[in-house]
Amino acid sequence: MHTVLSLADVPPQTLPARSMMAFTLASHIILVPLGVALPLITLIMHGYGLRRNDETALLLARRWSAVMAVQFAIGVVTGTVLSFEFGLLWPGMLGRWGDVFGIGFGVEAWAFFLEAVLIAIYLYGWRRLPTRTHFLLALPLPFAALLGAFGILAANSWMNTPRGFTLDAAGNPVDVSVWKAIFTPMFGPQYWHFVVAMFVTAGYVVAGVYATGWLRGRRDRYHRLGFTVPFTLAAVFTPVQFVLGDSIARQVFHKQPVKFAAMEIVWNTDTHQPEYLYGRLRPDGNISGGIRIPQLDSILAGFRPDTKVTGLTSVPADDRPTAAEATIAHFAFDTMVFIGSLLILLALWYALVWLRRRRLPASPWFYRVAACAGVASVAAVECGWITTEVGRQPWIVYQNMRVAEAVTSTRAGSLWLMFGLVIVVYVFVFGSFLVVLLKMRSRWRKTDATGGPPPETPETGTPYGPRSAGRFL
Repeated sequence: MHTVLSLADVPPQTLPARSMMAFTLASHIILVPLGVALPLITLIMHGYGLRRNDETALLLARRWSAVMAVQFAIGVVTGTVLSFEFGLLWPGMLGRWGDVFGIGFGVEAWAFFLEAVLIAIYLYGWRRLPTRTHFLLALPLPFAALLGAFGILAANSWMNTPRGFTLDAAGNPVDVSVWKAIFTPMFGPQYWHFVVAMFVTAGYVVAGVYATGWLRGRRDRYHRLGFTVPFTLAAVFTPVQFVLGDSIARQVFHKQPVKFAAMEIVWNTDTHQPEYLYGRLRPDGNISGGIRIPQLDSILAGFRPDTKVTGLTSVPADDRPTAAEATIAHFAFDTMVFIGSLLILLALWYALVWLRRRRLPASPWFYRVAACAGVASVAAVECGWITTEVGRQPWIVYQNMRVAEAVTSTRAGSLWLMFGLVIVVYVFVFGSFLVVLLKMRSRWRKTDATGGPPPETPETGTPYGPRSAGRFL
């Protein structure tokens, strides 16, 4: 059961609450790929260095572990803000449904704590622990990162396909089954689609740094290795991600047909539905702009042109996204698919050159595109979350609670003021993050240029080299 609210009944504080949540989530998700995937990328480089006794690979792994720690610290701040916002902005949701889906946030909190401990041990272990012990103690780190993603995706997939409870006469959830609440129909598709997206994005982001260095003339082994390992990981996972993306879209078609209609701007339920590349849905159901491809939407949904695709008008107007929201979800979805297609072409370019010539591509255009691939991947991740969240509107818990029912009673003016303060804090936090990264880069370049560390820097030629007296006490 849920309260029926018309569009006119939406509280005025809904817009600032949604805007603040969208801003903080979009900001936080910039850091998430590195948080989830950088531990694995670092350990791959670390293992390679140990196996080959490669000082360059070990140096890269140590420097990436330092970046990992800084990113984690910034993620603590942005993640904490998001946690507070759930309680402050959406008390109706947590008050009624917290017992059902809160386990996901509990898992995420424990994973966050475990990851912090493991990162601290990993950083401390350089030059203090035996090489094998140090590496083995770091092996749980990628699993802790994946466990954090498990918790968040369990909560979000439950919001999309709520399960694991029954409703009493008052409409409150009872007889909660934690297992069913975690492993909902959308959990598997969402989780693996998200995790692989993090590997792809982090790989291209890290490789993009060294691709930029290559374009600026830094073509030593340090930059080649720093590019090759993360880019290869991303290139391998890119076609996997495309397949997983197709799979999750098909699951949305079956489990959330109205959201699928928003993603594809389908107005009336019918077979032989055309596919629109971009295009804008108008309130009367007409579509302006875009490229129309006859029957393709039905073919993509069910592999047959006579597949029936549910339209937005299959439910009342108050139970579906508005025309503007559907257009936003559609643009985000098409942009995500477009970026994914370009990344597949980039990965194919890389694979063909490697298979034919057993070397990295030499074309400057390849490295120009590779340098942009990280930014494009982050944009694709942002578009994926926009599709997920906007396409579910007006529901915060699909078909059980509307956003307007969950929102706080705090006055809209106070929320806009709070939003402004959050923006100021985030500008400072991300500015500090950038400054720290630039200082680290300058210090490392100075070390590399002089052939050794300056006196104030506790860094020798190799991560497991001897320590000078008085250092690392």
